[in-house]
Amino acid sequence: MPHLTLEYSANLAGEDSIAQLCKTLADCLAHCRDTQRENEQRVYPLGGIRVRALRCEQYCIADGQPDAAFFHANLKIGAGRSEAVKKATGDALFDLIKQHFAAEFEKHGLALSLEINEFSEAGTWKHNNLHARLKAR
Repeated sequence: MPHLTLEYSANLAGEDSIAQLCKTLADCLAHCRDTQRENEQRVYPLGGIRVRALRCEQYCIADGQPDAAFFHANLKIGAGRSEAVKKATGDALFDLIKQHFAAEFEKHGLALSLEINEFSEAGTWKHNNLHARLKAR
């Protein structure tokens, strides 16, 4: 963890714009990892960082006007991070999202949102060699 899933209306941005945003947000999570610590530990493992974007072709926003757009980010993290870490991470990510879409926000109706969800290890299955590969470098 952290896993960041982005959902956005198809009328919002092209693939290049969203690809750049994915990279920017992944870099932000890596920076949070490097600068935030709890109990002498980094708050996120590098091998756990994932950012993925899902373009929504079908949607209806507010009153259904065709120029309305949305962007929603959902950050999933393992349980146990402090409120201060969650707030700092959320603030950093949301600031970048707002910057990225500033021009679109001025042109038409746009809803931007971010939520952070914690989950426990119970009820999850994982098979991952990324952590070991990164340690081997």
